[in-house]
Amino acid sequence: MSTGAGAKPKRMPRAVREQQMMDAAVRTFGQRGYRAASMDEIAELAGVSKPLVYLYLNSKEELFTACIRREAAALVAAVRAAVRPGLPADRQLWAGLTAFFTHTAENPDGWAILHRQARTHGEPFAAEVAAMRDDIAAFVTELIGAAAREAQQESSFGDRDVAGLAQALVGAAESLAGWANETPGVAAKEAAATLMNFAWTGLGNLMDGQRWSPSR
Repeated sequence: MSTGAGAKPKRMPRAVREQQMMDAAVRTFGQRGYRAASMDEIAELAGVSKPLVYLYLNSKEELFTACIRREAAALVAAVRAAVRPGLPADRQLWAGLTAFFTHTAENPDGWAILHRQARTHGEPFAAEVAAMRDDIAAFVTELIGAAAREAQQESSFGDRDVAGLAQALVGAAESLAGWANETPGVAAKEAAATLMNFAWTGLGNLMDGQRWSPSR
């Protein structure tokens, strides 16, 4: 049914309006950086007034923190959702890495916030990113531990061994995603395959009981 000429237009639900503002904020912060981005730019891009941005999201600092939390949660969820229990360890890791690089490639502004912006402006932003990194590292720790059990090598892997391998893998993935997003033509699966070739060759040998030693 058509709306009469004198009828008021429907108000946009708060959740939808907030989503629009957050999308605009992620794009602005990701492309311009936290300090250079202005609330005026964000409001204009979202198609709302600046007072409305402050009404919904309080301050620039709180808006940036909300962006970090949203983008971090989406990345962690994408990686976890991609890994299906029951698959061989290498296929689980491949699925997780492919999801990671696909998500960071499809959301370059969000990844720029997590990988570059939030880490360079101190607390509380760095702590938010550290929490995301801990979530992903814990998940990778689970995968490596499961791989060791699958290969019946758990007795040769201490908790610190597994945690260290997970940290190394997550750090490599973060660096590679930053490089892939800045290098034209690098597809998500190519980046995932690069890291699998780098990491799983070593992990696979470890699962077979082969360890490198400087005394060799």
